[in-house]
Amino acid sequence: MTLRASIPVLGVGFVEAIANTTLTNLRSAQPSAQRGTLISVPVFERPGTTRFGRFGWKNQQASLVSFAADAYANEMGITSPLQPDEPTSNGTVVDDPVDGVDDEGVDVELFALFMRDSKVPPRGPINADVNAGSTLFNQVGCGVCHTPTIVTAAPGTLINGGAFRVANVLGNKIIHPFSDFMLHDVGTGDGIVQNGGASTRNQVRTPALWGLRARGRFMHDALTFNLTDAINRHGNQGAAARNAFNALSTTNRNRLLAFLLSL
Repeated sequence: MTLRASIPVLGVGFVEAIANTTLTNLRSAQPSAQRGTLISVPVFERPGTTRFGRFGWKNQQASLVSFAADAYANEMGITSPLQPDEPTSNGTVVDDPVDGVDDEGVDVELFALFMRDSKVPPRGPINADVNAGSTLFNQVGCGVCHTPTIVTAAPGTLINGGAFRVANVLGNKIIHPFSDFMLHDVGTGDGIVQNGGASTRNQVRTPALWGLRARGRFMHDALTFNLTDAINRHGNQGAAARNAFNALSTTNRNRLLAFLLSL
């Protein structure tokens, strides 16, 4: 058992619309020491198909319908045709106590639609210190994993095993999530294995930093209460960026923190 923070879902329709090839190209461009892990996971609404995971701390889901069905079953105890088994608190599957057929999954589909319709978090005020901090963010290496800019797939592109076609409002959009949506080992892993196998035991998904200024707790376990401490918890693949941050002057560290607090 371990603590995990909830991942914000604003703007995740754009994340779903990122093509697999875009993620592959991002990974190829990363230095080998910081290179992320991409895992292919089943798309529940298209049995027999897979896609790169991007939702959940272990990237255990690739589509928002799958993500919604998983959350309904495992977080709220609500089954659906995509997740028909009743889990218990010990993870043991038992028979559904209700006779007959579960609902048709309408709620799951509607919740996925709601998430697809949410806007990305807006930026806060931007001044000279914030702009200087943005440059420093990339200079110290934070942008290797917290990727500042990604372009979504073209409108009309079929994704999720053909279950969803990228809408005009989501397609070919330049987004600034500050995440590569890959798994990394930054020394804070919880040792839990999900879809990625044993090699991902201590890896977690790079959190998107958009909307960061609205949060009061940081890291996947929500056990850190300020950004300096959050940066200093980065080890292993995040150690180089952490050390570079600490080597900055006090003024430049404050500029980088000002930038983060503008997101």
